[in-house]
Amino acid sequence: MPCLLLRNNRLVKTVQFNNPDYIGDPVNAIKIYNEKEVDELIFLDISATTEQRSPPFKMISEISNECFMPVTYGGGIRTLEDMKKIFSLGIEKISINNYSVEKPEFIKMAAEQFGSQSIVVSVDVKKNLFGNYKVWTHSATKNTNLDPVNHAKIMEDLGAGEILLTSVDREGTMKGYDLDLIKLITENISIPLIACGGAGSVQHFADAVKAGASAVASGSMVVYQGKNRGVLINFPLQEEIKRIFDSNNIY
Repeated sequence: MPCLLLRNNRLVKTVQFNNPDYIGDPVNAIKIYNEKEVDELIFLDISATTEQRSPPFKMISEISNECFMPVTYGGGIRTLEDMKKIFSLGIEKISINNYSVEKPEFIKMAAEQFGSQSIVVSVDVKKNLFGNYKVWTHSATKNTNLDPVNHAKIMEDLGAGEILLTSVDREGTMKGYDLDLIKLITENISIPLIACGGAGSVQHFADAVKAGASAVASGSMVVYQGKNRGVLINFPLQEEIKRIFDSNNIY
């Protein structure tokens, strides 16, 4: 599924969470993904929390009204009222990142009110100088020193329905997912995990699923074309995905 980044209501793309590159208008991108029959979309506002502002409700409404597929939204969510308003706009799932670290009990409150199936906890992970995985927040500018396995397990216990796992080191590189990280987390939780960060080919999708991911998300691969990264909203053909997954014995 495409994982699209919003900044000031514009579609952008980062590499390792840095240097946001302008991609285009979110609504125009959605129209293309509708035609490509994409299964699901993820929209993450990467500036809402760092700028300490509320989610962009007007933009969320426009996104929901245009999409033919289920949408997950994340960014700037700190209250149940915010979540209620977002769900009322037609969004199916809400992703919570920073606030799951600041106030873990909020996940329990959200799951009790809206149901675990609608709560996604986004976990951004980066290796430290010693090669150890740590959870980072605030667009990967704040090291929480939390162990991602323990954090994911706690989020599951509190009621999260899914984990959106992003490798900061791989994000935007198109060099493949961090398969060791995926295995590490999926071996310790029972809820679905969406792998994100590093996809550059359909084979990378298959690799992530074989490593334990229940679903895969991609950013650069579905907004760029070629080694020079020319902007082109795109998505692999269903026939190609099926062929690669069949050849990897993934059904």
